[in-house]
Amino acid sequence: MIFLWGANARENHPIFFHHVLKGINHGTRLYVVDPRRTSSAQWGDVWMGLNVGGDIALANAMAREIIHAGLANTEFIERATTGFEAYRDLVESYTLDVAERITGVPAEVIREAAHTYARADRAIICWTLGITEHHNATDNVLALINLSLVTGHVGRYGSGLNPLRGQNNVQGGGDMGAIPNRLVGFQEILDPDIRGRFDRAWNVTLQPNYGWTVTEMMAAMDRGELTSLFVIGENPAQSEADQHHAEKILSELDHLVVQDIFLTKTAQLADVVLPATASWCEAEGTVTNSERRVQRVRKALEPPGEARDELWIISQVARRLGKDWGTPNAEQVWEEIRTLAPDMFGGMSYHRLEELDGIQWPCPNEQDPGAQFLHGRLWAEPVGGPLAAFSLTEYEPPVETPDAEYPFTLTTGRRLDSYNTGVQTAGYTSPLRRGETLDLAPEDAQRLDIRTGDLVRITSRRGSIVAPARIDTGLRAGLVFMTLHFQDQVRVNLLTIDATDPRSGTAEFKACAVKVEPVRAPDEARSQATHRHSDPVLGD
Repeated sequence: MIFLWGANARENHPIFFHHVLKGINHGTRLYVVDPRRTSSAQWGDVWMGLNVGGDIALANAMAREIIHAGLANTEFIERATTGFEAYRDLVESYTLDVAERITGVPAEVIREAAHTYARADRAIICWTLGITEHHNATDNVLALINLSLVTGHVGRYGSGLNPLRGQNNVQGGGDMGAIPNRLVGFQEILDPDIRGRFDRAWNVTLQPNYGWTVTEMMAAMDRGELTSLFVIGENPAQSEADQHHAEKILSELDHLVVQDIFLTKTAQLADVVLPATASWCEAEGTVTNSERRVQRVRKALEPPGEARDELWIISQVARRLGKDWGTPNAEQVWEEIRTLAPDMFGGMSYHRLEELDGIQWPCPNEQDPGAQFLHGRLWAEPVGGPLAAFSLTEYEPPVETPDAEYPFTLTTGRRLDSYNTGVQTAGYTSPLRRGETLDLAPEDAQRLDIRTGDLVRITSRRGSIVAPARIDTGLRAGLVFMTLHFQDQVRVNLLTIDATDPRSGTAEFKACAVKVEPVRAPDEARSQATHRHSDPVLGD
């Protein structure tokens, strides 16, 4: 059994979804949990169309049903977990009827999904931004982890928890310490022994402090505490929620440097732009995919024009700041990484990465083949390392819910034909490309006298934009959908709320209240818009 929970993999992870389809063809059952009946849900055995933000209530109700039906994996719970009793008491109030009222998913559907998941010999839960782009994102993830611990569907072949990565090497960025509370290899920066290893290697004294998330950086800039920013391969002027506010903050910085392969909206605000070779075919190095497999990347082309190798750029900046790093190459950097994070990467020499076509971390020595299952230790006798802890996760509604003035919930996401803020995909033409639309349910379109191609005005408490409408039979009444791909033409993030999860720093892009009003256009313009925004792959 596969759960796609808040993940439209058909459009957002098409290579991965190809493997899902292979599983379906061999008898795997697919359950899709999503407010929209996406193109992924159309392949599923069951679409669980929940209300936006109802994920914790659904997960808790499923766990309660599994426990009451005697389907919990008690042997695994007793041997490999802690905190089950408190968790069992917490989920007791999440009856099927309560969950139906909160989520909109029929009680019998929740029951059937719970029993199917618990009885499956192998089951996985896959999720993406539908779980993490909420003000309670961390609790959403923990609720899914709880569900896997109740059933023991973790750490074994065909069973587990799989956050699907949205961009190439997102996992590798985290591995390298590009998060505010960890060093390379997810090592704890507050640990003095770990810091000492880095201090000696780098001839510095690292401070035992956590850094800031992007959201915390934006707040610090707003307060005037952070006055200079170095942005590499990111476009916060378009990707941050409440875009007017984000642009104002970035434009008022004392000094903004952007290192990128495109002149992004953020780069247009910068004092200095450093053209880089972030293109996959112009650099040497490694990437890490969603299954923790580290693989080699080999340079195929020389960078164009004034573009420079990113490692060279960073080394040159360091030299001008008084630190001479010489001219290191990618393999030398990787050898340093292996030394500083030996438990995770110690056995991954370039030679072995070439020989084995990639290795899954952790791989502590050169005799180790790498770890196929990250949490396989939970099945060891005795359990290797700490026990898995249940978390107490309570349902909270979205920060902003519909009311009389703003009666719709806007949720955002990605489409198959484009990508993120459009930096890499906005400059091409293709039969797949359709531009931005406001997708709305047929009954809402009928009530507002809106047809596909009509211009509509979408307004939140933060701003207002105009876009063509598109009627989507996969949407339920009261829910509308847009993407962030075409921010130069339709600035969706003028609408979104900057409420964030205090632990992950992620904004609640998946829920804000809006109103929708038709902007009348001539019949000819309506006809052209209808043609322009049809979708040859996914249909209207």
